[in-house]
Amino acid sequence: MTSLYRNTSYLMSITERPPVMFVRGAGSYLYDEAGLAYLDWMQGWAVNCLGHAPDIVVAALARQASTLITASPAFHNLPAIELATLLTRHSALDQVFLCNTGAEANEGAIKLARKWGQLHKNGAFEVISFDKAFHGRTIAMMSASGKPGWDTYFPPQVPGFPKAQLNDLDSVKALIGPQTVAIMLEPIQGEGGVNPASLAFMRGLRALCDEHKLLLILDEIQTGCGRTGTLFAYEQYGIEPDIMTLGKGLGGGVPIAALLAKQHCSVFQPGDQGGTFAGNPLTAAVGTAVLNALLAPGFLENVELRGQQLHDGLSQISHDLALGEVRGAGLLLALELGAHIGPQVVDAARRNGLLLNAPRPHSLRFMPALNSTEREIRDGLRLLRQTLEHVLCGQATAQV
Repeated sequence: MTSLYRNTSYLMSITERPPVMFVRGAGSYLYDEAGLAYLDWMQGWAVNCLGHAPDIVVAALARQASTLITASPAFHNLPAIELATLLTRHSALDQVFLCNTGAEANEGAIKLARKWGQLHKNGAFEVISFDKAFHGRTIAMMSASGKPGWDTYFPPQVPGFPKAQLNDLDSVKALIGPQTVAIMLEPIQGEGGVNPASLAFMRGLRALCDEHKLLLILDEIQTGCGRTGTLFAYEQYGIEPDIMTLGKGLGGGVPIAALLAKQHCSVFQPGDQGGTFAGNPLTAAVGTAVLNALLAPGFLENVELRGQQLHDGLSQISHDLALGEVRGAGLLLALELGAHIGPQVVDAARRNGLLLNAPRPHSLRFMPALNSTEREIRDGLRLLRQTLEHVLCGQATAQV
């Protein structure tokens, strides 16, 4: 690679990036230019559900790329129909709109809810969302999100998204009015710090929606596609959403997302929704391959086992080092650090060969590949312990 292509100033500055340059990925590992391996417990923020460059994704891309990459959303294609069929057969939803990103799927969910409100609820349009929620980076989805400070980024915000508090049913009830059409939330707030909705709260929301004729929208972009140990997180609550969005893991590293709805609220008509690359056969073929892998016998059981192994290991580390709570489900977990040292831990872990994410300065988020092995989880816990001991020792020395 010549020096001409090492000048990062040509890229817009949208995030702080470390100096390391990754050139290859395989399974649970990323490799830099020097050939050093890093155990990746970010996996593209839960995107690479089968790890880096999985054979089934490579094969699906090659096979479909040699046949039909895209035709137009104006025509049917077989991979899109196959993926939509799989998604509906294995969920409680009835129809699917395939798109490209989670934010796009969530935008579609809001549009669908508002269209339903026009038809069945006197034009109601407000969607109750939650403090610390994250639904994407479009203007509307930033308004729907409850990430601190986002209301000042690109004002004015899009109206119609009053904020309640997660696991506080009374805060939701207080916001329901004649303009309310839906309630939207993540079963586990990923970017907010891996904050799970409680069983009682989720069931309470379903009851509220039924009582007030509202739609329940579940953003399963991060929790869906096996991440929490079941194909979809809603299955663990014993309830069904009216609308659900998927993304991230659905493509195993390839950009694809989906908006799913029950028949009674699937009210789009021609012209209401679309997108140049919506439902293109290339990514739909990959989505089908990934979903079939997740549905293979024993796959989700391994997610549960590795999730329990990771949870137990994190709990032991927390106990030994006097840290905080371990929370989440499956292979979407967080560890409270008890101090704002998250960025320091992430930096030290990378230097130690482990890639982590700190969604909040006081917590770490863990999103390993869903097909991680027992040994890989054990190795990651060892590297994490070493890193935390090093950082905490430095903190203690600095205070002396």
